[in-house]
Amino acid sequence: MKKLLLLIITSFVLVLAACGTEDEGQSDNNNADNTSTTTETESASIVVQDMYGETEFDEVPERVVVLEWVYAEDVLALGVQPVGMADIENYHNWVNIEPELSEDVVDVGTRQQPNIEAIAELNPDVIITAGFRHEEIMDSLEEIAPTLAYNPYPGEGEGNQYEEMKTTFKEIAKLLQKEDEAAQVLSELDEVYETVNQEITDAGIENSDFVLSQAYSSDNNPVLRLFKDNAMAVQIMENIGLENVYESEGFQAYGFDSTSVEVLQNFQDANFFYIVQEEDNIFTNQLAGNPAWENLTFVEEGNTYGLPGDTWTFGGPLSAKVFAEQVKEALIQQ
Repeated sequence: MKKLLLLIITSFVLVLAACGTEDEGQSDNNNADNTSTTTETESASIVVQDMYGETEFDEVPERVVVLEWVYAEDVLALGVQPVGMADIENYHNWVNIEPELSEDVVDVGTRQQPNIEAIAELNPDVIITAGFRHEEIMDSLEEIAPTLAYNPYPGEGEGNQYEEMKTTFKEIAKLLQKEDEAAQVLSELDEVYETVNQEITDAGIENSDFVLSQAYSSDNNPVLRLFKDNAMAVQIMENIGLENVYESEGFQAYGFDSTSVEVLQNFQDANFFYIVQEEDNIFTNQLAGNPAWENLTFVEEGNTYGLPGDTWTFGGPLSAKVFAEQVKEALIQQ
């Protein structure tokens, strides 16, 4: 009888132990499932940086509004068409890249004064803009959708425009989960630089020194923008093997000084690249016959190189590719 009772008690204890083990296993599995779910949720979020800090997105934005041309270039380079964009007409006048902007993209006003109501009607998932233009309306933009603001013109000691362009391009690629595409775009840009550099070398161009100017008239007086080392255009030209010799005191956030023709006397042994509008060509109009221009070494020796009037010097990686090709064509085909 005692043996039978002992056997019953032992069996009961074993059943309880087994149940306890099973419950603990189920609890561990539940905890593992919860941990897995939490990890998946955390990994699904996208954190990107702009000039104000970090912004977190729970999913990839699909409806993108851009209020600065360079960011339109960026999303197009990544295979994304924005739903809305500022100043489309002038974008077409200046930006010469492929792929082209879709005709379905809605114009939302000017870059400086976008139409808040038009933006809101598009129900965007994100708005991308240049902070220096829209500080006063950032709150209104944020009420519509998360807004990322970047600074294409870094301050002194904050890097050059070209470095900023690449950094921002990569952040936008991260936002849109197109990082592989961005790496491919930048790799292809580097390949263009190498090819263009080699073509310039093969053409026998020995003088790599240059000065870059964008020239126009103001009250019928000739004005020359001379680009400094922090300018994106200068960085592109240096990436194809040329060397900027223009120097001046002081920092200019936009990357150029507005000055007069007399300043060029200090750099007249360089190649002179210039951008002018046909109807406002100061070199064939105001400066024609002027000794301050005509007696410069690069003028006398024919080392002046005109770039197309719509040359765009402030864009993204696709515009950088176009600009590098334009400089090469001007230099070797004259």
